[in-house]
Amino acid sequence: MPHLIIKKKLNKELSTEEIKWIVENYTAGKIHDYQMSALLMAVYFNGLSDRETVDLTLAMRDSGEILDLSSIDGIKVDKHSSGGVGDKVSIVLVGIIGALDIPFAKMSGRGLGHTGGTIDKLESIPGFRTNLSIDEFIDNVKSINVAISCQTSNLAPADKKLYALRDVTGTVDNVSLIASSIMSKKLASGCDGIVLDVTTGSGAFMNDIEDAIELSKKMVNIGKILNKETIAVVTNMDEPLGNAVGNALEVAEAIQALKGYGPADLMEVVITIASYMLIVAKKTDDLDKAKDLIQSVIDNGSAYNKFIEFVERQGGDSSYVKNYDSLINASIIREVKAEKSGYIHRVNALNIGNASLILGGGREELDDIIDSSVGIYLNKKVSDSVKTGQILAYIYGNDEKKVNDAYKEVVTAYDIQDEVIDKPKMIIDIIK
Repeated sequence: MPHLIIKKKLNKELSTEEIKWIVENYTAGKIHDYQMSALLMAVYFNGLSDRETVDLTLAMRDSGEILDLSSIDGIKVDKHSSGGVGDKVSIVLVGIIGALDIPFAKMSGRGLGHTGGTIDKLESIPGFRTNLSIDEFIDNVKSINVAISCQTSNLAPADKKLYALRDVTGTVDNVSLIASSIMSKKLASGCDGIVLDVTTGSGAFMNDIEDAIELSKKMVNIGKILNKETIAVVTNMDEPLGNAVGNALEVAEAIQALKGYGPADLMEVVITIASYMLIVAKKTDDLDKAKDLIQSVIDNGSAYNKFIEFVERQGGDSSYVKNYDSLINASIIREVKAEKSGYIHRVNALNIGNASLILGGGREELDDIIDSSVGIYLNKKVSDSVKTGQILAYIYGNDEKKVNDAYKEVVTAYDIQDEVIDKPKMIIDIIK
């Protein structure tokens, strides 16, 4: 191992065999953390070539189980988001993609820090199960076109171990390492094609637009080299997506979206990503036609009905979908009012995400218990006009001190100025 660390320190390329050996032996516990830390730091500063990035991706994919979805008819399309605040896109996609008879088999994760996780959000529906067996997961997709489950512990275990080490050694934010981490899990999930939602802005992992575009290009290139059609949609996460932030609040808003009255920014992102999923699935090769198909299943109610079927199939109580106000049961609702008149110039997504975390809607450690009923509802967003005393947001909580602390974050998130400002552009780039 020392000679490989030195090789990378001198900015020389590691061979395919060397990368495979490193991943296999680190996963097996035969390489010490301090040695792998040194190698990661060398990679962090010197980077990986495209070939090295692909080799690392494959080595991590092959470190555990690779799902075999070949028994499912049709082109299986997966979707991944790099995370954000108020990101309930996958929940809305379940109804839309399933209603269009496209197999959508998705392994998802839990939230950590200020970003929420799809699994946590769905579990705010009483009875909903996310720990499906592989057989049950596949059978659900065969039966109703959709299934969402927790990632299995044996799906790309090398990535899980490497990420934990990167997290404590300051080597997370390297584009090649991020790209190989995401793509190894997606490739191990057995899909035929992938649509990536790469978020950028204050609430995203990639704050800088250029970094988000570079990451997108890396992941799309991995897909191309491995003959997996991959499209990346770079989206704006400088303010929260939609109006609701918090697990149950976001599920309620996702249901509203499926019924045809979701917030405009959320629907723009949903329809764009869904459209590219249709193209990857060979449902159509025309973007406008894809958008028409998506709108039709929202308008005729089949997307909403598919979501109900999905919830019932995974053990959830669909009465909470049909009466989604019953999901929202926090004991405290605090108004946040504007202290001046003007126009909203910014709603900082990181502040709002931190407010939700403070309330108990997120977790700082993986084993933290979350409170699905808490969160923030944004009554005013960027470009909206506001008068002194009008309500900017509502805070939903169950602990007075936490609500008070969250209040400070929400107030800090809002920037009100005198000048009119345009609504932010939601779709920043498409990388194919």
